[in-house]
Amino acid sequence: MKKALKIAFIVRSTLFKVVGGDNLQVVNTAHELKKLGVDVDIILAKDRVNYFKYDIIHLFNIIRPADHLYHIAKCNKPIVLSTIYLDYSEFDIYGRVGIQKMFFRVAGKNGSEYLKNNYRFLKSQDYLVSPEYILGHKRAVRKIVSKVDLLLPNSNSEYDRLAKDYDIEKDFSVITNGINADIFSRIPKVDRIDNQIICVGQIYGLKNQFRLIKAANTLKVKVKIIGKSPPNHRKYYDLCRSISDSKVEFISFRPQEELLQYYAQSKVHALPSWFETTGLSSLEAGAMGCNLVVGNGGDTQEYFKEKASFCDANDINSIYMALEKELNKPIDYSFREYIFENYTWKHTANQTLLAYKKVLGID
Repeated sequence: MKKALKIAFIVRSTLFKVVGGDNLQVVNTAHELKKLGVDVDIILAKDRVNYFKYDIIHLFNIIRPADHLYHIAKCNKPIVLSTIYLDYSEFDIYGRVGIQKMFFRVAGKNGSEYLKNNYRFLKSQDYLVSPEYILGHKRAVRKIVSKVDLLLPNSNSEYDRLAKDYDIEKDFSVITNGINADIFSRIPKVDRIDNQIICVGQIYGLKNQFRLIKAANTLKVKVKIIGKSPPNHRKYYDLCRSISDSKVEFISFRPQEELLQYYAQSKVHALPSWFETTGLSSLEAGAMGCNLVVGNGGDTQEYFKEKASFCDANDINSIYMALEKELNKPIDYSFREYIFENYTWKHTANQTLLAYKKVLGID
């Protein structure tokens, strides 16, 4: 009997306090890998690790290199890295306001990420696992990439962007994001409201609910904004509420099981983000038969292709036109079938296991 592979998922220290897309990716991938007979431990980056007992160290989030420098120096084990390479630069320059906008414009892409990571540490909102990060963000990213055995981006375009931005060339395997097939296999029997838009996601500037509400107010349709604001983004939430008319409803974070009802009764799911590596709520909504409006920043076009209307996050009229188009289109369930064939966490786990075997040189 073959010994089960033992994998350490080393994740950002705030993963279970500030929930985002990476939380879903980590938790669901680990769950499905365990079904395949892989032993997975999820370990916060700030915690010490007994590296000896693991076959592979699996890191997450390249834009948080301070989490990884310590572990790559200590582990002496094969390492894979789920890059989840977000690019906030367009949002930092065009989506922010006031002194922040000026500050990040001057700092540039790497300088901005460096400042954000150190700010979270100084405000005691996160941990600076490796003091080596003080020497610079770009240096840290390039060092980490040089030390890992395999990169695991969520798309080809994510790898291309990382390679271009940091002038690197590295072996990689695409590991697509997914949905929970057990939860989203059924569509609740509720009436779909033809003039209802839903937006599921954290409420902060990157997700762009402010411009979504502006566009939707003009259309005079019902809007349900589901999610909560991360730390430091309460002002943005208040701003969104201040411009909302009576047709806009704010609903706090809901577990996926409860989201089924909201997806099933809405005609359109809109996530006009400045940037997404995937947009997990858009995948979930597509699986529920919603028409989709998606921001054109990041890697969304590789996932959604012709099945969504893409919009410019910085252009309210572009968002308006995309919403109007999808509101007037009939519901098309063909994308639901495509999602279940290609974008489930089971599929993600199978891809991940193949990547582990590639690194270890086993069949």
